[in-house]
Amino acid sequence: MNSPHPPKVAGIDSTVPTPAHTVAPAPPAPGSTPVPAPHAPAPGTLLQDRLAAWVSDLTTLHELTERLARTDSLDGALQELLRAGAALVGARRGLVVLEPGDGLGPDSTIGLGLGRADLGHIETVPRGATSYGRLLDTSAGLPGGVGEIRHPDLFAEEGLDPRHREVASRLGYAASYALPLSTETAGRLGATAWLYDEPAEPNERQRHLVGLYVRYATEHLARLVEVARTRACMATISEELLPTRLPRVAGVQLAARHRSGPRGGGDWYDALPLPDAALGLAVGSVTGSGPSAVAAMGRLRASLRAYAVMEGEDPVAVLSDLELLLRLTEPARSATALFAYCEPALRKVTLAGAGHSPPLLIGERRTEFAETSVSAPLGMLACWEAPSVEFQAEAGETVLLYTDGLLHRTGDPTDRAFARLHAAAVSVPRALRRDPGAVADHVLRTVLPDGLDAADSEEDVVLLAARFD
Repeated sequence: MNSPHPPKVAGIDSTVPTPAHTVAPAPPAPGSTPVPAPHAPAPGTLLQDRLAAWVSDLTTLHELTERLARTDSLDGALQELLRAGAALVGARRGLVVLEPGDGLGPDSTIGLGLGRADLGHIETVPRGATSYGRLLDTSAGLPGGVGEIRHPDLFAEEGLDPRHREVASRLGYAASYALPLSTETAGRLGATAWLYDEPAEPNERQRHLVGLYVRYATEHLARLVEVARTRACMATISEELLPTRLPRVAGVQLAARHRSGPRGGGDWYDALPLPDAALGLAVGSVTGSGPSAVAAMGRLRASLRAYAVMEGEDPVAVLSDLELLLRLTEPARSATALFAYCEPALRKVTLAGAGHSPPLLIGERRTEFAETSVSAPLGMLACWEAPSVEFQAEAGETVLLYTDGLLHRTGDPTDRAFARLHAAAVSVPRALRRDPGAVADHVLRTVLPDGLDAADSEEDVVLLAARFD
């Protein structure tokens, strides 16, 4: 009968050393007569113990790697790495320094059982005097270099940097064990170290297990680093395609807020001065997400600016031209848009919308949605056309334009989301109503509480506020 094989786990080498608690029997002395032990183990017991230990270790690694694989953010993965590693090496505290060797970032330092002040104290130690610093700055942290740095008793160690000794005494750790975050495929990503309250070091079995785990974790972190870089790149491109500053126009104050989704979306806004001291305001959204949607958004916004300069006093004509361009150049894509022609001296607003949510008027005596005509999004019909509407703003009123992402991020049905938006506008404190930026911030935080305005979401959010003097 064949002996059972230990199970295989993806990314884990199943060859684990002999358990530390199993000891080989001593050989008999020369010339002596073997005497059977009174309680000798049955044949195969030692093999069963070893197999049981292997299965236990592989089960532990499988559970830990499964938990790590469920993390979808860098911070979450780094925290999980620290927790799992601490359990494997028997430490209580630790830190991980993410510093990719290609210099492209992102860089961060996260602690386990260490606050920001504690990490700040550790960072005052000369980098070359710390184990993680040596792993990051020398070939020890490169694939194929030294795999670990042990300090089993820092205070008994000769040549320890005085500042390191001072910080260790202040924070109450006496030993450390560090590993590089590097593999042949991922390169060098950083280093991690676990701290012991008393002189100690992991045994051979613990070092083997944590080494397997850290190699798997490094590959997972490499994938998350690429995702983070892509998201940062898309956010930068999206921001660069939007106005870097809002124009100054007599009689009106402007403010804008933009929250981009992790994949980069197609929500946009614009404000541009027009002839005869007029002002054009626009918000819109292109279907889809990712690079293609961002590129389409940039093309659409640039085209609308040109049409607004030529015929901005007629918002319907502006959107009709935009619809024709979209249908010819992006036949598989649709978009919503709203363009408003504002005359600040008269506080008069003429606007047209294509499948877009109505603006919100926020003032001392009224807070209401502007009446707009119902129309289809651009690119949905053979020929788009809808009548324009006019309204008069009062002195001190703010006109708030926004994209549907503000409503969709709430997770509520449309009617309830509109009610939440209206209630948020009503609740703007009187002291904030003179500042359109403060009005937009209050509405954003109230409609999307508990950090939903900053959390990752597939929906972009745009708010454009114009306060008339």
